[in-house]
Amino acid sequence: MSAPSPLDKKLAAFLKKQRGELSFAAFSKKTGFSPSMLFRLENCEQSITLGRLQQLMDRLKVGWKDVF
Repeated sequence: MSAPSPLDKKLAAFLKKQRGELSFAAFSKKTGFSPSMLFRLENCEQSITLGRLQQLMDRLKVGWKDVF
């Protein structure tokens, strides 16, 4: 796997902050994403498409500026 991009790192930090003390399972219910996908995104092991990112932001009620 290639090194994570700066945007992947910003998304990972944003997700960690949003999840806070919630488990991946609990955060999964809030976001609609699987716990394993959230784990991979937080650890920069997976990138996200713009469409999926928009879904995530809609579920969390945040905008692009909040994430990046």
